[in-house]
Amino acid sequence: MQLDKTVLVLVDIQGKLAEMMYEKDLLYQNLRKIIKGVRSLSVPIIWMEQIPEKMGPTIQEVRELLSTEQPISKKSFSCCGEPLFMTRLNATGRKQVLIAGIETHVCVYQTAVDLLANGYESYVVADAVSSRTFSNKQIGLERIKVAGGKITSVESALFEMIKTAEHPAFREILKIVR
Repeated sequence: MQLDKTVLVLVDIQGKLAEMMYEKDLLYQNLRKIIKGVRSLSVPIIWMEQIPEKMGPTIQEVRELLSTEQPISKKSFSCCGEPLFMTRLNATGRKQVLIAGIETHVCVYQTAVDLLANGYESYVVADAVSSRTFSNKQIGLERIKVAGGKITSVESALFEMIKTAEHPAFREILKIVR
């Protein structure tokens, strides 16, 4: 994964569904870390919401870190099914997509697979995705891997992008992940 080729996609971290996620406190903590980390590295963020008028808004713990972005509403499970998402993604000129959010076996999975089919590399942040059950999370991650997607973690992704302890953002990333 290369810093200048990466974009973060946040998938449907909304309302009551977010509250039902397996290990939700750890999920929220890791979502905050990945957002803060990519922001410190000037990586673009695309923020998605599944039918927000029915599902509710993105949870406050995440929304408060996204004051400079606007969410894109979608009806399809895959982010790629929303034309505005594809327009915004293409506009970044980046081909490596970090994916975080919910649910791993539905919207995250379908987005990762559709991105692969469209010539992008999918990197799913395993400790920043979840489903209502552990087994569904694992099934989603396994299916993504079988389809050709890559599985990473918050720390792996951030350190992979900076490559060295000599990177100007190293100390800031270190503070974020600790």
